[in-house]
Amino acid sequence: MTAQVSSSPTPDIAQLQSTVLAEVRNHIGHLTLNRPGGLNAINLEMVRSLQQQLDAWVEDPQVKAVVLRGAGEKAFCAGGDIRSLYDSYQNNNTLHTLFFEEEYALDLTLHRYPKPVVALMDGFVLGGGMGLVQGADLRLVTERSKLAMPEVGIGYFPDVGGSYFLTRTPGQLGTYLGVSGVQIRAADALYCGLADGYLESTALTELDKGLDSLNWQKSPIDDLTALVARFAVTVLPDPPLARLRPLIDSVFAQVDMPRIIAHLRAVIAPETRDWANETADLLQTRSPLAMAVTLEMLRRGRALPLEQCFALELHLDRQWFDRGDLMEGVRALIIDKDKKPQWNPPSLDALDPAHVASFFTAFNAKGA
Repeated sequence: MTAQVSSSPTPDIAQLQSTVLAEVRNHIGHLTLNRPGGLNAINLEMVRSLQQQLDAWVEDPQVKAVVLRGAGEKAFCAGGDIRSLYDSYQNNNTLHTLFFEEEYALDLTLHRYPKPVVALMDGFVLGGGMGLVQGADLRLVTERSKLAMPEVGIGYFPDVGGSYFLTRTPGQLGTYLGVSGVQIRAADALYCGLADGYLESTALTELDKGLDSLNWQKSPIDDLTALVARFAVTVLPDPPLARLRPLIDSVFAQVDMPRIIAHLRAVIAPETRDWANETADLLQTRSPLAMAVTLEMLRRGRALPLEQCFALELHLDRQWFDRGDLMEGVRALIIDKDKKPQWNPPSLDALDPAHVASFFTAFNAKGA
């Protein structure tokens, strides 16, 4: 099966596979991730299809803007197809290396895209899904949205530009999100600057009708912003992270993961003690190596431009399958499903800081 055909097709573009649907309506290119049964997890085929269509539309004067969405009601995109990467590495194939190189190139394309991009972040937006949406000009969440960079839970680190967009959140919120992998909802997404607007999921159909009937008058981004403003608000009341922000800023500014956990354990204020202990408990289930490398990566990412953040993440990726905990995390959580990963090392106390630093040494040598 092939995808829907664009109403302004480009002759040299191969037909899209059914895992990505593409069409143009009212000068807007619509791209839909179409694996709802797999929560629209993205694979190499989908990365290539998205890149091809974006490259075609950037050259098409009839296309003024792009809208990204996921099929179904459960997820925009729940991340990368990790099982396929695991199988590739185990079989000594190259898919896992190609996937990251091309996925990061796609994400960079979206960050630098010269036409406005609207991301409809309905449902789960995890990992690779965050990489797709964070480069969009208008990022819209609903009451069903659940955002996270959950990679440390499988022995990995938050990539797809996480070293850039997590470090541009207020204070230490991005550090907290990166090393814990927790999910946030719409109010916190707006508070963190990881979304631009909120609307009810029931309004998505009306938004689509508005897009289809939009009378283009000013610049595309101005016209789209005015339309979205009819449906969306930019702030929601009482984001949970606002109340926790002073504590998060203090705790997650500590120099390393052992001190972060120690500061969480030391919290005695009754209004935050339970949260602090629950967070410390969660961190102690994560890969010690993944958390420590994530912390260092985020600290470095604060000072790096976008392209260098992707370069740093790719540098880590090229070592991680051999030296990191990803294979064990996938085995425990996805393959065998025993949920008992044997992290290496098993605890933060056993982690050598020199080992963590070694992941970054060659990158420094490049003068990045």
